[in-house]
Amino acid sequence: MRVKNWLGSVAFTKLLNWEYWPTNVLYAPVGIYWLWLSFKCRSFYFMTAANPSIHTGGFVMESKNDVYALLSPALYPTTVFVEKKGTFTQVRQHVTEADIHFPCIAKPDIGMQGLGVKKISNWPELEAYHHQMPFSFLVQSYINFPCEAGVFYYRLPHEKTGKISGVVMKEFAAITGNGQDTVAQLVAQNKRYNLYYNNIAHELGHKMNTILGNGESLQLLDYGNHARGSKFVDGSHLITPALESVFNEICTQIPGFYYGRLDIKYNNWHDLEQGKNFSIIELNGSGSSPTHILDPGHSIFFAWREIVKHWRVMYQIATHNHKVHKVPYLSFAAGIKEVKASGRIKKMLRSKNW
Repeated sequence: MRVKNWLGSVAFTKLLNWEYWPTNVLYAPVGIYWLWLSFKCRSFYFMTAANPSIHTGGFVMESKNDVYALLSPALYPTTVFVEKKGTFTQVRQHVTEADIHFPCIAKPDIGMQGLGVKKISNWPELEAYHHQMPFSFLVQSYINFPCEAGVFYYRLPHEKTGKISGVVMKEFAAITGNGQDTVAQLVAQNKRYNLYYNNIAHELGHKMNTILGNGESLQLLDYGNHARGSKFVDGSHLITPALESVFNEICTQIPGFYYGRLDIKYNNWHDLEQGKNFSIIELNGSGSSPTHILDPGHSIFFAWREIVKHWRVMYQIATHNHKVHKVPYLSFAAGIKEVKASGRIKKMLRSKNW
């Protein structure tokens, strides 16, 4: 049963901790800067020119499958694209042919904020996902590396090398039992996890009624999703020339990619700095946030400064592509259409507690 007292309520916790504020509320105070940049280049959707090879530059409605196609297959999990109109028999055949085994990951091809991402343990679960998911989706091999991070990278189009502007370390949501309370009670007692109680319950199902032994741990999710309780910690102090060299080599080989965040799973940081034992689970474009700002230790003013800094860089990249390489900005009417379509997808996925 969820926490009911006012001081422990979801609303009160979100009010006092800005990391939980809705995106439009968080970004509103610095919106004037966005308007200034839009005025200078005469386009509200200038960011769509930041990554010419990605639909809308990765701002909204980009296909994850199309983005993966820009990468070397060795850099991301084995992936199968599933059209919504297809039958489950076809899904099973394609997954089998791709040699994807359980557990695996299923997620919508067009998605955001981790909505609709689910770890699948068997064929019945995948069939249920197929019937419930209202959109085309992807099935991917599960990457069994223990760590996850987000690396924000940008490169000015006229330069040969870029920079890592931020790193976020993702601490997976987990609880420890006391031999008395159920998983549901332990989740409700945790201020962070209680915010996402319904999502966690949807993910765990009957496991919510399990009583963990004293000291027994349970990882609630196997991927770092802030919108489902994972804690984001700023790891930007770990940026080194070696790390930048690894990501420069990766990102300069991605055609038309200059700005965005790479979400990765990796074995350990030493290996990652050497470019070993990691996998890119998502590549996000101009719509991605510098999520290292969500570290609870940062102030809202730090977050606003980082947002403005990244917008400035994105503006420089997009305007260069527009002026020099004639990459068009998305028109206002087309931009509104794309944003509304994205909103409909987000609303439908949220209605399923995904």
